[in-house]
Amino acid sequence: MYLGDEMKIIAILSICFVLLQPAAHAAPKKDRAYYEGRGDVVWEIPTSEKKIALTFDDGPDPADTPLILDLLKQYNAKATFFVIGNKVEKYPDIARREVLEGHEIANHTYSHKYFRKNIPSETIQKEILDAENAIIQATSVKPRLFRPPGGFYNENVIHVSKNAGNLVIMWSWHQDTEDWQTPGIYKIVNKVSKNTRNGDIILFHDYVEGKTQTIAALKQILPLLKERGYEFVTVSELLTYRNSTSVDNTNPIK
Repeated sequence: MYLGDEMKIIAILSICFVLLQPAAHAAPKKDRAYYEGRGDVVWEIPTSEKKIALTFDDGPDPADTPLILDLLKQYNAKATFFVIGNKVEKYPDIARREVLEGHEIANHTYSHKYFRKNIPSETIQKEILDAENAIIQATSVKPRLFRPPGGFYNENVIHVSKNAGNLVIMWSWHQDTEDWQTPGIYKIVNKVSKNTRNGDIILFHDYVEGKTQTIAALKQILPLLKERGYEFVTVSELLTYRNSTSVDNTNPIK
């Protein structure tokens, strides 16, 4: 082999080595791990305590929310209600009852608008602030938590939410009951009961189109989990139980 050939081989190997190395300044992948690491979004709370948070989206609803509140009171359970601003304006008494009975009230936009890609910051801000104003007007409480409808989030949504003084709260991937699809009472109960672990944030809805199955499911879920020693707390209270236990975030997002 000639010296020139050896130099060519060395040059080719050097190029291959460089190409195979990760880019030193590559943009980070903005997935769950990225936002969890920054503390910008919460899916669940790593804790050794047997505390879980029940959350209810899309209310208040005059038919379903009061019945859910009755059940929560029966089992001394506290929950977090992610409310829609225009519904709070229609049913302020229900929102006030949520607060008076020790539950947490949180922001779920004014009109349940989905924040998909390229939505203007001004639109996001208006949805959040209009809902916030409706909540304050009804309850005198400023919400500190925000959940984007459908779980659609991006850097822009998180930035606007933080500027409004809110922490973005999602839900445990293994605890999406999909009750809004009315999958069957058994499926809702089974999803929660077979997957519950410390620090879970469980997703329910206190408004669904058509006849709800959530209330019937809760009648089984609440006593079952209470018997297992779980305490139902608000999301803000759950945040205080955080410890260094690692979070399993291997499940695909719902």
